[in-house]
Amino acid sequence: MTDTQVRPQKDKPWLFRTYAGHSTARASNALYRNNLSKGQTGLSVAFDLPTQTGYDSDHELSKGEVGKVGVPICHLGDMRLLFDQIPLEQMNTSMTINATAPWLLALYIAVAEEQGADVSQLNGTVQNDLIKEYLSRGTYICPPQPSMRMITDVAAYTREHLPKWNPMNVCSYHLQEAGATPQQELAFALATACAVLDDLKTKVPAEHFPQMVGRISFFVNAGIRFVTEMCKMRAFVDLWDEICRDRYGIDDPKFRRFRYGVQVNSLGLTEPQPENNVYRILIEALAVTLSKKARCRALQLPAWNEALGLPRPWDQQWSLRLQQVLAYETDLLEYDDLFDNNPAIDRKVAELANGAREELARIDEMGGAVKAIDYMKSRLVEANAERIAGIETGDTIVVGVNKFTTTEPSPLTTGEDAIMVSDPEAEADQIARLTEWRAARDEAAVQAALADLRAAARDGRNVMPPSIAAAKAGATTGEWGETVRAAFGQYRGPTGVSRAPSNRTEGLEDVREAVDAVSAKLGRKLKFVVGKPGLDGHSNGAEQIAARARDCGMDIAYEGIRLTPAEIVAAVRDEDAHVVGLSILSGSHIPLMGDLMALMRAEGLGHVPVIVGGIIPEDDAERLRAMGVARVYTPKDFKLNQIMMDIVALVDREPVAAE
Repeated sequence: MTDTQVRPQKDKPWLFRTYAGHSTARASNALYRNNLSKGQTGLSVAFDLPTQTGYDSDHELSKGEVGKVGVPICHLGDMRLLFDQIPLEQMNTSMTINATAPWLLALYIAVAEEQGADVSQLNGTVQNDLIKEYLSRGTYICPPQPSMRMITDVAAYTREHLPKWNPMNVCSYHLQEAGATPQQELAFALATACAVLDDLKTKVPAEHFPQMVGRISFFVNAGIRFVTEMCKMRAFVDLWDEICRDRYGIDDPKFRRFRYGVQVNSLGLTEPQPENNVYRILIEALAVTLSKKARCRALQLPAWNEALGLPRPWDQQWSLRLQQVLAYETDLLEYDDLFDNNPAIDRKVAELANGAREELARIDEMGGAVKAIDYMKSRLVEANAERIAGIETGDTIVVGVNKFTTTEPSPLTTGEDAIMVSDPEAEADQIARLTEWRAARDEAAVQAALADLRAAARDGRNVMPPSIAAAKAGATTGEWGETVRAAFGQYRGPTGVSRAPSNRTEGLEDVREAVDAVSAKLGRKLKFVVGKPGLDGHSNGAEQIAARARDCGMDIAYEGIRLTPAEIVAAVRDEDAHVVGLSILSGSHIPLMGDLMALMRAEGLGHVPVIVGGIIPEDDAERLRAMGVARVYTPKDFKLNQIMMDIVALVDREPVAAE
């Protein structure tokens, strides 16, 4: 380099994160410290389903779910162990937690205080977005109105005590996974943010409201159509600036900045030819880093083999290295925005923004996001049906799945250790430590703290101070959850799937004819009960199976998520079902199906065929079939019409006289 040449000034890279947590707090702590030693610059904590839904590890609904999709945190001791030797005052921590966000933040604050941290310096985010839980993810506890109250309680508390903390992360990630179009993802996320800000205005002094608007962040999805995704992010930037300025009167541009983190699209990761997922992850990362105007502030990438099972540390390292190569080896961060004044980009951004404005106006006419939950849910189910139909027909090409399926065996997926298996002893260990914790605590102090939490919920006080007091006293996640359930009630969200007969027939003629034929033999419509046992709230697959079965002429019964095996067996009996379809994506299929199949036989329903879908390794599929499960489906089985014909065949070979 000559004296006259000046190296361009590089922008700071985004935060490098890996979404992680499994088995136990001790195992997750080791994973976090290992990732930080490799150059990760922020933490992103995944919690297990009992923790997300407010149950202790020894609750009936927690069986088989402990430590499966994240780390179990039942009490202050668990949170203390999770962040052992990690100085929270120096860390930027994202906690993907929603219904129990006040509780997990309370535990985090309590641990930080134990470490001697200045709580006002804590830096991070709680997701704390319940509306998307009703629409797509299913880890809600309470009805929408009290949930909104707790969201803004957290925000109001952080304004006063944690000024660097992002109190809410509007999450459009799961909206895309539930089928949202880019316009719907834009509109539904922005409508959620507006609902939160409308409520928050009543809880903070007017002079502090602009700063609170500036601390709302977003968490988005980046799919494979990376030009559209990049334009979506530019549209997000423009629309959020417009909403903050025009709807809320925010004058300072820095409080109108669209601040967002990203997890690229795990839904698009394929089980067939999983090595192709490396390319998908890179392309999707480009969508949220190429445009300086719309560049993410934090990025976490899935591992290439997440469609197969639990990634190993090496797999997570590979995704982290991808980010580091992009940020440090390329010249991406040396340039102004590469897409400003590009007419093709400007046209696409305008198209997406205008479509989102129309959808936002429709939601506003309904009274806002909370009142429009049923509408938004039905729109997502419809959009997802169109997406799946496109893959089935081949109009949407997925390499290795519906085109270019000839393949060589992958050396990456062979060998005993190709996929990490969760520790089978982790659940027993967690429950034993929970029992010890309860025995050692001051029970009177716990009950007094929970009584104050109940009173705060009842009289309208902010729930954060009594939650922190309960955390310090030794209360558990399940006890916190029971307290808010008692105060606010429980809730079962809309499924988006109507039981009414459908007029949709295109491409279904052969299946409808087969359904009609077997129904005639049975003397009534083929009855199909669809259920989701356990705490897994990823309902997209169950919804699409139920909707397609309805469209094919079956009589469906689908009551949504979070059912016990006993509740499903009761539905099979009460509905006089001909076949049962169950969806489990959390990895808890072996214990849940073991219980369910035993109950089916005990109730005299062993003759009713049971089919199961989920992320299920072949060894586990063999175990399920040995239990008596008739069919096992995994993400590679994308042809829903074939599944419908399988259902007909299962029922048709049942002896009709038994009816």
